[in-house]
Amino acid sequence: MTVSEPMSPASPIRKDHEQPAATSLHGWRYHHVGIPTVVPRPGECYLEQFKMHVSAFETSPCGIQWMRFEPDSPVHPLIQLVPHVAFEVADLQAALEGMEILTAPNSPSEGVTGAMIIDNGAPVELLEFRRDSRVR
Repeated sequence: MTVSEPMSPASPIRKDHEQPAATSLHGWRYHHVGIPTVVPRPGECYLEQFKMHVSAFETSPCGIQWMRFEPDSPVHPLIQLVPHVAFEVADLQAALEGMEILTAPNSPSEGVTGAMIIDNGAPVELLEFRRDSRVR
């Protein structure tokens, strides 16, 4: 963007100390960062439907998740090559409105629905968790 270009109300330039619109405007909550790797890591869990291995999420205080893909993984190449940030959203369908969808909503595990969008050329994961009203 150059100084002479009009600024879109949907993407104002923020100051260093300001939170991104994802959290400050939309109320999305940080969940994890997924980092592609080709190196096997201890404690990997295999996700057969995606032909990928994930690890470290459960033990990382900062929500780091390592992702290693099989050669024939159906996961979009951008996700296999570029790290992504993931946010928890209250309403996935509403959060997807007007977004460039990279991966349609799917269920990576029981009680979770997720989708990938593209923001500024990078993948971003949006996750909605089904909350059991009996669980506190």
